[in-house]
Amino acid sequence: MKAVTWQGTKKVSVEEVPEPKIIDDTDAIIKVSSTAICGSDLHLYNGLIPTMEKGDILGHEFMGEVVAVGKEIKRIKVGERVVVPFNIACGTCTFCDEMMFSLCHNSNPNAKLAEKAYGSSSAGLFGYSHLFGGFAGGQAELVRVPFADVSALVVPPEISDEQVLFLGDIFSTGYMAAENCEIRSGDVVAVWGCGPVGQFAIRSAYMLGASRVIAIDEVKERLDMAATQGKAEVINYHEVDDVVEELKRRTGGLGPHDCIDAVGMEAHGTSLDNLYDWAKVTMKLETDRPHVLRQIIQACRKGGNVSIPGVYGGVIDKIPFGAAFSKGLTFRMGQTHTQRYMEPLLKRIEGGEIDPSYIITHRAPLSEAPAFYEKFLNKEEGCIKVVLKP
Repeated sequence: MKAVTWQGTKKVSVEEVPEPKIIDDTDAIIKVSSTAICGSDLHLYNGLIPTMEKGDILGHEFMGEVVAVGKEIKRIKVGERVVVPFNIACGTCTFCDEMMFSLCHNSNPNAKLAEKAYGSSSAGLFGYSHLFGGFAGGQAELVRVPFADVSALVVPPEISDEQVLFLGDIFSTGYMAAENCEIRSGDVVAVWGCGPVGQFAIRSAYMLGASRVIAIDEVKERLDMAATQGKAEVINYHEVDDVVEELKRRTGGLGPHDCIDAVGMEAHGTSLDNLYDWAKVTMKLETDRPHVLRQIIQACRKGGNVSIPGVYGGVIDKIPFGAAFSKGLTFRMGQTHTQRYMEPLLKRIEGGEIDPSYIITHRAPLSEAPAFYEKFLNKEEGCIKVVLKP
């Protein structure tokens, strides 16, 4: 079969690889009908996530038809169409029982490796390094899905792939990011980053009762989408002297109630601290560039909430934690408990409350994945979200 494989920093290729097989009785094999390139994939593309190996199959946002199931599979059937979450959950451990599926205790076979890096292991992830299990990803014609009964969500035939594909990652991630803010009616929410997760965080913030959403980015097409589709007020950070002061000006001097970091470890900016981060990362004295996180701590109003769906991978520096403590800020973060959100958000789609396909700007066959990784990275041709068809 054909699959998109990692070949090194800023190098992916479509290769012929062996077809997956049922290994455990709780497995299913999915024939992929739609898959996407995620912003998190760019961290792999840029060589920022360790333990990638040449030939690893990429992709963690995918869906398709069930073509084979293990002996213990009871809930899903061959021939059904399913969306698969990016994280893998056993469904029986303490964390899964508490619906914290991204913290599953049993699904990462390389847990000891993750424990050395982070002190404990989270769930296994599709197509996201050997640190998180070394599982083959979904940018392929076929995928093996472990614990398929726990995670795969059957979707109705009348709803298109493009409407439901993002339940497996970015729609659920944006929604959990907003939910983590514990938004109250009338809150002002600021979202840094108008990529796909940021766009869904904007829409979700309004679903949960925000009165205003202010979105910060530099890319015109992303800001335009945030304004037209998300009804957000927008700030191009190149066009203001100071983002923090601009946010305070727009919120009566207090700052937003809730702040969402939908950027993460590869933040850009125009201030001195951003140059500091670039220098330290270049010299391998820091792993991530937390410019946005610093801004958020300074901008958020006292007693506010900080939600971090943007991925951080290692060590960050010069965080104004004293300001966070003095303000009494609440932080919530982490990989999305996707299985918790997929079915409720499917009901919102079925009810006509949202059609997530608006986020798609580019569609291409799987064979063109290398070119679209480059377009997505460089934000060429207004590229916000790419869907690939195997």
